[in-house]
Amino acid sequence: MTEAHETTRVTADVDPVAGAPAEGAPVEGAPAEGAAPRAGSHPRHGLDDVIHAPVRFSIVATLAAAEKAEFAFVRDTVEVSDSVLSRQVATLEKAGYVAVTKGYVGKRPRTWLALTADGRTVFAAHCRALRAIAGDDA
Repeated sequence: MTEAHETTRVTADVDPVAGAPAEGAPVEGAPAEGAAPRAGSHPRHGLDDVIHAPVRFSIVATLAAAEKAEFAFVRDTVEVSDSVLSRQVATLEKAGYVAVTKGYVGKRPRTWLALTADGRTVFAAHCRALRAIAGDDA
């Protein structure tokens, strides 16, 4: 009696372990390489990738409530270390969402953070998208 062996053909476009398309392989229905991504109607397309990260979202939400805020106040409100806040603020500043101002109060150096006009606009749109996803049209 002979046993039948089933063989699986592995191609370069398929990850042999996961059975999923290999990294860089074309995906059916995906836009062609170099083509602009398709804009969809789902509200998730309105989310901003820069402020979507929880710490950055918390920083922007804190700054949205005021004209400007001192670095230490934001750090304590968001409950992160100086270094974490510095890195996240640098990302927000590079995106043009946060302005950083340095100065002195007496002889003590201080850093103030403020949302830019673009930052406020993006934050408002991000919040609208979150509400739409959650089904809250308010």
